[in-house]
Amino acid sequence: MMKRILSVAFFLINMTVFAQAEKSSDSPKQLVLDFFEAFHAQDTVKLKNFAVEGTILQSVSMDAEGNTKLSTDDYSKFIKSIASIPAEASFQEKLHEFRIEENGLLATVTTPYSFYYNGNLSHCGVNSFELVKFNDVWKITYLIDTRTKENCD
Repeated sequence: MMKRILSVAFFLINMTVFAQAEKSSDSPKQLVLDFFEAFHAQDTVKLKNFAVEGTILQSVSMDAEGNTKLSTDDYSKFIKSIASIPAEASFQEKLHEFRIEENGLLATVTTPYSFYYNGNLSHCGVNSFELVKFNDVWKITYLIDTRTKENCD
């Protein structure tokens, strides 16, 4: 009887571990959800593992004169900035929907969002993740977003 209970427990534990291992790799949407979970937890180790080395981040906004501004950063700089957010600060990026285009080894995930800092709306925009599937695991290769303070409702 004890062997049977241990066998069932071992089976259930393996199923749970297998399901968790599959979680990030089973869909582009799940990768983005996992990315934001790690982002909000300031888990820089997990964030680093979601992207390939050399991933570029870009942000599009308008300057005070109405000109389009494009800023570019390396993903590693983004990770350092997340780590430097003070523990007493609160931030949340609320995703409003997912638009997913998947074609074999390539996927694009677009997510309109609103960003809150210390409970106050800071800005809104759209994220666009470019993902590539490496050995059955989705990885971020490029991330661009828009940022505006207008029409955020």
